[in-house]
Amino acid sequence: MAGMDGREDAFESKFAHDANLQFKAEARRNKLLGLWAADLMGITGEAANDYAKEVIKADFEEAGDEDVFRKIRGDFDAKKVEQSDHQIRRTMSELMVEAVKQIEAGE
Repeated sequence: MAGMDGREDAFESKFAHDANLQFKAEARRNKLLGLWAADLMGITGEAANDYAKEVIKADFEEAGDEDVFRKIRGDFDAKKVEQSDHQIRRTMSELMVEAVKQIEAGE
């Protein structure tokens, strides 16, 4: 049974590693998304970084990406930024790929 215990420990370790990677990737994606959105809204410098932090915090409202999407959509609507829902969601997907690449590269 010692072999089964080792296998179980390995699966648990991999699950924990994958969950940690997913969390880091989502946080990185949200930062990149916040900087992208800030740029479109004309927010620059430290204010852009602060806005990106707001986007990261928005992700803690509920499970999934809808809280982040609603934050961006609402802010774009308030600032009259022309981006469709599809464009925002596509950018979220593209930036997730970029975030994973950055993390895997050790950036």
